[in-house]
Amino acid sequence: MENQTEEDKNEQTANRSSQPEIKSEVAIRITMMPRDTNSHGTVFGGIILSYIDVAGGVEAVRRTGHDRFVTVAMKEIIFLQPVFIGDLVSFYAETTKVGNTSVSIRVVVEAQRFGSHGQSVRVTEAEVVYVAINQYREKVKIGK
Repeated sequence: MENQTEEDKNEQTANRSSQPEIKSEVAIRITMMPRDTNSHGTVFGGIILSYIDVAGGVEAVRRTGHDRFVTVAMKEIIFLQPVFIGDLVSFYAETTKVGNTSVSIRVVVEAQRFGSHGQSVRVTEAEVVYVAINQYREKVKIGK
């Protein structure tokens, strides 16, 4: 970090301090590749949405022990920062509510910029609701 200017250090501190602490676990982490980008050189929003869905599903199974869920809702998602080729994207997930047949998961997405020596930015966050199903795709109580 010898080559890091005072301005760079202040910017990194500001990036970290403006983002609330994440108290959830990493559900998935992936490096974005050229196949994930649009014609503007940024990662498609739909790619991020897909990974949010997967991360939430991982958390739902991990926290409830139930092995089959379907996505029923993804609440408002606002993209705060773009994601670029080479960024290491982390999807943090935490359970916010467990009901009889449904579970709500908060997913926070952060990107560690490629070649930036650890600079991370908040990309987006979402609340995703899943419903437990059985092998016949019927809604069931969680754990049954």
